[in-house]
Amino acid sequence: MAEPMKELELLMPAGDPEKLKYAYAYGADAVYAGVPLFSLRARENGFNAGNIGEAIRYARQLGKRIYLTMNIYAHNSRVDRFLDSFCELQDLQPDGFIISDVGLIHKALKLRPDAVIHLSTQANATNWTAVEFWRDIGVKRVVLSRELSIKEIAEIHQRVPEMELEAFVHGSV
Repeated sequence: MAEPMKELELLMPAGDPEKLKYAYAYGADAVYAGVPLFSLRARENGFNAGNIGEAIRYARQLGKRIYLTMNIYAHNSRVDRFLDSFCELQDLQPDGFIISDVGLIHKALKLRPDAVIHLSTQANATNWTAVEFWRDIGVKRVVLSRELSIKEIAEIHQRVPEMELEAFVHGSV
């Protein structure tokens, strides 16, 4: 398993296995990788069912973390497929999943209560009450809305100190 969480974590995107290796080589503590069919950045995704497991193994060899992004807002026709994929991927033991859809988070945690769920920035958490809600349903980390100021982030942390918070610090990649 990866090293324990530090106070700060440098998390970088990994659009494909090669970019994943570069991110780790240049200092990333962790990467996020999109799951095909369930990532909003599907066109920019070089991962597939075969290489996600390899990516997780590679991260483990380096003592690094990897989070799988499944941040679509699903229509009914994709819910069952999403949940099946989620369970299969949870068996590979990534460090967590980045999900947006409240219904999918709810179902995923019912199926796999041990899963680590991070709320995607796509869910647009902009205040402490939202962060408190996500904490109460079992989310472990909230990726805050990109529009928040440092002052607003500090207030959220002050009011919900037990929640891990993530914020973009450069660009919107």
